[in-house]
Amino acid sequence: MAEQRSVDAMVPGAGADLSPRLRLMLLANGQRMTAMVHVLATLKIADELAAGPRPVTELAAATGCHAPALFRILRCAAMIGVFVEVESEVFGLTPIAEGLRCDVPDSVRDAVLLDASEMFTKAYSALGHSVRTGGPAFDTVFGKTFWDHLHDNPEHEAVFDDAITAASRRIGGIYLRRYDFGSPRRIADIGGGHGDFLAALLQRLPESTGVLFDRPSVVRRAPALLAERGVTDRVELVGGSFLTDDLPAGCDLYVLKAVLHDWPDDDAATILRRVRAAIGPAPARLMILEQVVAPLNTWDPAKFLDLDMLTVMGGRERNLIEWRRLTADCGFRLTNTPVSGDWAVIECTAA
Repeated sequence: MAEQRSVDAMVPGAGADLSPRLRLMLLANGQRMTAMVHVLATLKIADELAAGPRPVTELAAATGCHAPALFRILRCAAMIGVFVEVESEVFGLTPIAEGLRCDVPDSVRDAVLLDASEMFTKAYSALGHSVRTGGPAFDTVFGKTFWDHLHDNPEHEAVFDDAITAASRRIGGIYLRRYDFGSPRRIADIGGGHGDFLAALLQRLPESTGVLFDRPSVVRRAPALLAERGVTDRVELVGGSFLTDDLPAGCDLYVLKAVLHDWPDDDAATILRRVRAAIGPAPARLMILEQVVAPLNTWDPAKFLDLDMLTVMGGRERNLIEWRRLTADCGFRLTNTPVSGDWAVIECTAA
């Protein structure tokens, strides 16, 4: 059954021998798994095991932990495929645990630290509020929006930015492998974070220049990355809010990568209309790099991410019908049919 395969995909080790009731209880125990994976990521246990299996006593000494307690957590993690107990009280890496290492290019450790952070777990404890009202539970729990909370709590903003930067690198690599971005003269990366994707794009397009636009506190962290990639002299940095400030004009390619899903339709429309105003009468293109939600019962991780948008950010993941409607309302016309159930390119021109 499709739903059985979905549970097994989420929880390695679930096994075909579990009854439907035990599967249900496994899903209901998600908060335990979240806390367990979060603490193991925080302790960098995967990095400690990079050279091979080690006894739990060594791991405890290296990470400043109580050995019997660490054993109990690792034993449980091994049961669901995160780490493996190769012999009594000796643990090693699994393909899943490899993703928690800091030194691998496709690490998801930063994403785990964000998803299992207090910001998310507290918001999800009030998911019922979002279901009843349609508004983000985060605002009720913390007394402010997610974005205002980040502004007021630099340590939480750093956790978020690290996760977004790591995700941007992974997702950006997917886009660079799959799509031809043409030969634009000047690229505006709106909400481009520290510039990882823009830098990679400029490395591919040596004749192009770019503008990186994001919150001032984010843009301030971009120069080091741009210098590392050798594109500093080809990038203009602009700090501001894409909800209230004018966006850079004079570009022939505008990129919105994983931006619009953070916002409800009215705010997403504001961003798109500001892009449309920046384009003006010029023959520029807009490329929205987002997920297009798959229909009906199809397995699609975007449906999980959509719950984050509902509960934390107040945004939403969108299907193709919703993307067509949103872009048309803001003066754009889709020029392609993006794939659903995956990271897609939604190509637009001014209508």
